[in-house]
Amino acid sequence: MKAGFIGLGIMGRPMAKNLLKAGVELLVSDLNPEAVQDVVSAGAEEASYAEIGRQCGVVILMVPNGTISQSILFDEGGVASTIESGTVVCDMSSVTPVESRYCYETLKEKGVGFLDAPVSGGEPGAVAGTLAIMVGGDQKDYDVMKPYFDILGASALLTGGPGSGSVTKLANQVIVNNTIAIVSEAFVLAVKAGANPEKVYEAVRGGLAGSAVLDAKMPMILERNFKPGGPIRINHKDIKNVISTAHEIDVPVPYTAQLYEILQTLKVHGHMEDDHCGIVQYFEKLADVEVKK
Repeated sequence: MKAGFIGLGIMGRPMAKNLLKAGVELLVSDLNPEAVQDVVSAGAEEASYAEIGRQCGVVILMVPNGTISQSILFDEGGVASTIESGTVVCDMSSVTPVESRYCYETLKEKGVGFLDAPVSGGEPGAVAGTLAIMVGGDQKDYDVMKPYFDILGASALLTGGPGSGSVTKLANQVIVNNTIAIVSEAFVLAVKAGANPEKVYEAVRGGLAGSAVLDAKMPMILERNFKPGGPIRINHKDIKNVISTAHEIDVPVPYTAQLYEILQTLKVHGHMEDDHCGIVQYFEKLADVEVKK
């Protein structure tokens, strides 16, 4: 069975290549010709949205936001214009639960399954095929996608009905980004007080303050390596989705609202393409210090 993959950015390109390495017959599309050519050189075939809808039993989206996902699917000449009943569309982008449920209901009318399946792990996880995949939708569609999830990730879990994967990703982003922010604040304090940040990191990582986020991001901060695995631009969008969703269902999110303003400040100062460990630069600016080796 042919699979379609639309969206060959920082995450999508290595994900598509992993599918090709596993022997999946893949049709691909992206607005970036260089990205398309790179993946075609690895064995894929370039195709339009309509061709992907017509030829593929499985269609994967990995694009920046839900507006783009809906455009790819439902605009004139989109995937849904030619899609066959029984196909499964899997949106692995980070979008809102409302957007995911809209796609689910609209495709269901055509007899097409839909999963929202955002991921965590950033570019390193996409390259290594070790992403954590959070899935919302129907069990039968999850079962169809499970072999592809096994190629792309180290774990995949069906968390509930349509929109549940997107909700889980929002919760993930609250935890990850707020953790990076508080780690940043703590280490700026340590440096300003005259401590060696490397020693502080080694001292705290084995205790209760230790975490996967600390171990993933603190070495990057110490090296001043802000090359994006998960750019602030994407996390800024995700946190905006958190606040929007929270307000719709009357959930106050005071810490995350403050985090959004931190990300807004970094946007103003031109840091949107930095990795989200670059959040440290906000706190460094406040204290006039730099956390580094």
